Amino acid sequence: MKEQVLKAMHEAGKPISAGDVTKMLNADRKEVDKAFAELKKDGAIVSPVRCKWEPVK
Repeated sequence: MKEQVLKAMHEAGKPISAGDVTKMLNADRKEVDKAFAELKKDGAIVSPVRCKWEPVK
């Protein structure tokens, strides 16, 4: 799921929310939130704006 979330974020090309990723992937919100938490912990995503995330470049 983490790879799918990162791919969706790269495809968006801008900071997006977990809700946007959920819609893009047509996935369960709990799974997306779990992937976001793991990606944040790993330092793979950053938040340039409140509630919006993007992959680390």
